[in-house]
Amino acid sequence: MTLLGRVGRALLWLVLLVLVLALAVVVWLKVTSAPRVSGTVTLPGLTGPVTVTRDEWGVPHIRAQASDEDAMYALGFVHAQDRAWQMDFQRRVSQGRLAEVLGKAALPQDRFLRTWGFQRAAQSALPALSPETRRMVRAYTAGVNAGFRQGKLAPEFRILGYTPEPWTDVDSISWSKLMAYDLGGNADDEILGTRVVKRLGEPGLNEVLPPYPQNAPTILDREELGLTGQAPRTGSETAALPDATLRALQAHLDAARSLGMERVPGKGSNDWVIGGSRTASGKPILADDPHLALTSPMLWYLADVQGPRLRAIGASIPGLPGIVIGRNDRVAWGVTNVNPDVQDLYIEPEGARLTQRTEVIKVKGQPDVRLTVRESAHGPIISDVGAGEVGPRVALKWTALREGDTTLDAFLGLNYARNWTDFTAALEKYVAPSQNFVYADVDGNTGYYAPGRVPLRQGWDGSLPVPGDGRREWTGYIPFAQLPHTYNPADGLVVTANNKVVPDAYPYPLANIRNWAEPYRAQRITDLLTQKPGGLTLDDVKGVQLDTVSLVWRDLKPFLLATQPDGDLSRQALDRLRGWDGNERAGSVEPTLFEAWLAELQTMAQDELGDGTRVNSLAVLNQLRQGGELCRDESAGRADCAAELRASLRRAVDGLAARLGPDPAGWTYGKVHTVASNHRAFGGVKALAWLFNHSAPTNGGTNTVNVARPEPGTMQQTHGPSYRQIVDLADPNRSVYVGSLGQSGNPLGNHVSDQQKRWAAGEYLPMSTDAGDWGRVQTLTLRPGR
Repeated sequence: MTLLGRVGRALLWLVLLVLVLALAVVVWLKVTSAPRVSGTVTLPGLTGPVTVTRDEWGVPHIRAQASDEDAMYALGFVHAQDRAWQMDFQRRVSQGRLAEVLGKAALPQDRFLRTWGFQRAAQSALPALSPETRRMVRAYTAGVNAGFRQGKLAPEFRILGYTPEPWTDVDSISWSKLMAYDLGGNADDEILGTRVVKRLGEPGLNEVLPPYPQNAPTILDREELGLTGQAPRTGSETAALPDATLRALQAHLDAARSLGMERVPGKGSNDWVIGGSRTASGKPILADDPHLALTSPMLWYLADVQGPRLRAIGASIPGLPGIVIGRNDRVAWGVTNVNPDVQDLYIEPEGARLTQRTEVIKVKGQPDVRLTVRESAHGPIISDVGAGEVGPRVALKWTALREGDTTLDAFLGLNYARNWTDFTAALEKYVAPSQNFVYADVDGNTGYYAPGRVPLRQGWDGSLPVPGDGRREWTGYIPFAQLPHTYNPADGLVVTANNKVVPDAYPYPLANIRNWAEPYRAQRITDLLTQKPGGLTLDDVKGVQLDTVSLVWRDLKPFLLATQPDGDLSRQALDRLRGWDGNERAGSVEPTLFEAWLAELQTMAQDELGDGTRVNSLAVLNQLRQGGELCRDESAGRADCAAELRASLRRAVDGLAARLGPDPAGWTYGKVHTVASNHRAFGGVKALAWLFNHSAPTNGGTNTVNVARPEPGTMQQTHGPSYRQIVDLADPNRSVYVGSLGQSGNPLGNHVSDQQKRWAAGEYLPMSTDAGDWGRVQTLTLRPGR
């Protein structure tokens, strides 16, 4: 044999050896991290036996005999079995302890989290909870720790070289504080608004942050609220901030964005409830699909939890006890974000009394970092970044940082609600983030409530930072009985899609005029549900939930099609768009053209406000209708909106050609528009991304009902319906639900992504407590012991 031949054979054996070793490592990781799902285990802290029957999709059906606390213990146990890394990561986010395991790259995030004080807020909330909730939290905590003690470490722990600390009761509140940030407040709008006023004057606010259209649908109308006349409007107060301070404030937003905690156009939700007068069965149907970050693991964990009194099934969040969205045997509920204005930025005057504390941030492989956090009477000073003070001291006041947060009481109360009275009694304890709750029960009743603490302001609207000299203070909160609500509405329909909740006649300042989502989703849902005046079925509701027709295209179409093409590719794009019906399907070319063009148009304010600034679809429409100033860019030689349309189309098609080739016939949407369910820690690590990330082509686009906004640049979908449910109150076990990925957080688990294909295809799982609907099952029995 020649030398070359011997070398070749040696290399072949080396490659085979590496592959065998890699396979052995994978098998070892799978065996050592797979949770036990059958047989019997003895666990301390239980008062009686509990069975955990996982169905063919890995959804646990928990049956506790002795107490509801045992059922909650078991929920904590299965959360720890399937999502231990996710739970630990979430609490590290709340605690600002990411650098401890991820290194100095996570320092900006830890500084943001420690400065805002999420963990301190969680600690202050625990004593306010009712004794019943405290017992359930303690049982859940015991179950989580029992799961941790099983010794089945998730691969992430092994890769990073640490084990999770014991769970505490406060950890079960921490994640709710992060959700409150993710879904509530307008500090980011105040910062953007300040930049707009500084560059464009107050009239620029309507250009960049357009008010909600006067003729667009509100969730409740004047008749449902019993309103007459017109409520007085308050104005904004302009407060200038130097660029250095604005950059410091923006640094916090950037840190939050890197954690997926940002308000983006694709983040919102839809829910609606249909009364029996509109359904084929004569009983209500309730639908919900919260639009959040589509991460790996997915946010939600489907579960069916039953004890002597508890009968709840739906979507839970690992780390939180109870079902967050779902139903019990009598009542169903769904949620979408209200987004009232619950945050204010105060510019503290010289001489204002400040306290301070020192936070010690441990950094993996590096010396500890000491962070000084200052606070005023309003809240933490968030304009201090890194080296310290950079100018005016800007404090944050926010309902979620106030003491006495009893939101967890509310959610556990919903799990037990038997009727509207119980339901509203639970919601009276709700603090943040304010949500649109829709309601239905087996007796045929429907309802809606928007609970939460919403500040009252006298003489100012909270849309911009204000002086902290005592002249602009909260005077209380909107009384619970006066918050928007309705019970058995006459028209048998309540639709919410983050749109404006109430008409202008509502006497309380629920939100400033720029906080609402654009009305496209709400309008489309209402149109589809009212086109069939009676006889709506569960399948009809599925069709609405999965609808991908773009009303944004309908509004922009006449302006876009009037564009004069700049080159052959632009001409071909316009020719294709002329006959398009606006349905954004993965197999079509037209959605690719439209969404790429829209993304370019949304950058039209960058020459005025800097790179990274994006306006929404409504702002684009207003500019094109009015020949607005944002269309103009003297430095680029664009004098009007016609020039902006021509140039933005050219940029869009040139970018697509560079990415997909020169022939537009091959630019099908599904090639670029894929869901990116990426891992929070390893999603961007090339050596590991293949193991932890999951992707699939998806339908839908910007502001479609099945919302699937493409990210600028990549056109991937990173936010959307993280969970879907449709509850049929005529036969609750005929209800359906599905998550965006899978039950397991283990990348080597059997159920890590088995729901994703169903989710992308618009299919569902049975939301049933009947074992006959569960398919192949595995049962684990938990027995009390030492």
